[in-house]
Amino acid sequence: MTSSTGTTTTAAYAATAPDAPLTKTTVERRALGPLDVLVAVEFAGICHSDIHTARNEWGGTKYPVVPGHEIVGTVEAVGSEVTRHAVGDRVGIGCFVNSCGECDPCLAGYEQHCTRRVVATYNSVDRDGTVTQGGYSRHIVVTEHFVVKVPEGLDPAAAAPLLCAGITLYSPLKRWKAGPGTKVAIIGMGGLGHVGVKIAAALGAEVTVLSHSLSKREDGIRFGAAHYVATSDPAVFKELRGSFDLILNTVSVNLDMDRYLSLLRLHGTLVELGLPEQPLSLRAFSLGMNDRAIAGSNVGGIAATQEMLDFCAEHGIGAEIELISAEQINEAYDRVVASDVRYRFVIDASTF
Repeated sequence: MTSSTGTTTTAAYAATAPDAPLTKTTVERRALGPLDVLVAVEFAGICHSDIHTARNEWGGTKYPVVPGHEIVGTVEAVGSEVTRHAVGDRVGIGCFVNSCGECDPCLAGYEQHCTRRVVATYNSVDRDGTVTQGGYSRHIVVTEHFVVKVPEGLDPAAAAPLLCAGITLYSPLKRWKAGPGTKVAIIGMGGLGHVGVKIAAALGAEVTVLSHSLSKREDGIRFGAAHYVATSDPAVFKELRGSFDLILNTVSVNLDMDRYLSLLRLHGTLVELGLPEQPLSLRAFSLGMNDRAIAGSNVGGIAATQEMLDFCAEHGIGAEIELISAEQINEAYDRVVASDVRYRFVIDASTF
């Protein structure tokens, strides 16, 4: 509902305390500025980051908080100076909704590394001093630069997790030049890893999944993996020593980094994408051997996100999802923590 001041009051689901379930509420979206886009949300993916924030597991949560940074919807209205999007367009919104636009990273297309502080889609202080609220809602207002187009070839529900999981994997795969003639290993095949397998295979790399067990082997091969091995078998680390050009670690548990680094070829790189609770531990010797490297990667800029969506549309890539109603969010949170989902939950926003 739009007020006389131009703001929009919209239904949402919010957490009000670390131990409180998410409940239905309303939030007020700002009046449409000249460069703003009003998006009617259709689908919102559930990322584990949403759970960490809602439950204040990382600290710093500003309550009440409306999570959600995997957003797909249609443009309902545009500001007077908007040129990138039109009413009726299907669009996506990812992990951040503002940056300074002037620093070197912003000008280079790495808005996520804005030196003056990137504004996250939720639980972040925006440039006007308000606290951002995310995509578990019927509407959201975002500056046009931070809104990407969702190509027609993508299932909009399956596209929602690509706004976080997709770009999180696509960005390092492109940066470290995964493609024909390269061997890529993906550690873990959950919400992040399964998308990484699909993208790496579509890029032309020979993909191996390194998983604790073989319980998802059939899925991994179906997603494009050439090999699927269980790391619970110690012999795997001897057999695969020096095998990979690139390893992407998608799990958020503390692993024996020395063992995984031993799997890299000369000049190979292990990219840490998971967020384990404890600091990483490794021996400098593990890096020196074969001139190996360990690196980090943080989602991707707006241009890279658009490139990723276009690539996924071209290759028929979407997340494997379980579509739920808003009333199932709290149950879904518990199931994510218990690893009881294959592979991402997506909320039908029409149920808010």
